Amino acid sequence: MSTDAEIFETVDAVLGGEHAARIERDAVRIEELAFSGFEGPAYEVFEIELYREAEPILLGMLRKGTLARLALKQCKRRGWKFFVHEDDMRLLHSSSSERDVIMVDVLAEAMRKFRRDLQSGRGWTADYNGPRGACCLMTYFIGQCVWVFRRAYVRWARERVSWARQHTMYDFTEDAANEAGIGGLLQATSYEIESEMFSTNFEDILEEQAPETQAVVRLTVMGFPDTEIAERLKLTSATVRKRRSRFRTALYQAARERRIWIPEQLHTKAVSRGHNQRGAA
Repeated sequence: MSTDAEIFETVDAVLGGEHAARIERDAVRIEELAFSGFEGPAYEVFEIELYREAEPILLGMLRKGTLARLALKQCKRRGWKFFVHEDDMRLLHSSSSERDVIMVDVLAEAMRKFRRDLQSGRGWTADYNGPRGACCLMTYFIGQCVWVFRRAYVRWARERVSWARQHTMYDFTEDAANEAGIGGLLQATSYEIESEMFSTNFEDILEEQAPETQAVVRLTVMGFPDTEIAERLKLTSATVRKRRSRFRTALYQAARERRIWIPEQLHTKAVSRGHNQRGAA
């Protein structure tokens, strides 16, 4: 199914009603707004109504991943580079607050584009034809939201990475590591840390990871529970666990490459499955 057809079905499923009647009403409204050049109080009221009607549609598309998937499809067709991280997809599915953040940005940019197009004579008209013939104004507008999602997502993702980088500035001491830290990170029950075996080597490996992974590891070592780490970093608890698991994998890979020595009591169940995780500093 084409991107336009999916947008048509999504909007129609939410709005329902007589399709032809909606187009007729939309045409009358646009004609009235055209007299004032799509400016002034009347257009401001129109934007408010458009926002309110589009909001639940976009939030549903963000929760289901439909908006991202359609944007990816459009970009691929145009030959544009675009990627949505799986962690971000999970977060948008689970977090209403993060959906709200990106939805507001998408709507703001789509409305600016929508107005510019109307003023230049390139916007929606009653005879605008989608994949199934004429489409209503809302279907056209949601299509604009799909087009601008790429920029809005990139801004949102960069802000989240920047936020995570702030948390990578946390430093942990040997005492903090002994109390909660590296043993918990590697799923050990109890141990006395051998600081000369970690120190620089551990930090070097940690700094090779993505900012969000670094932040998850540092906050884990400092003793923060998963729920608080997720809240601080604007991640899901599942993503926190996944990021920590990825770092453990990287750490044990470093041990196999003899970049770091991991004490016997820190070995996980992976060792019992036949993986030699020991290395040398």
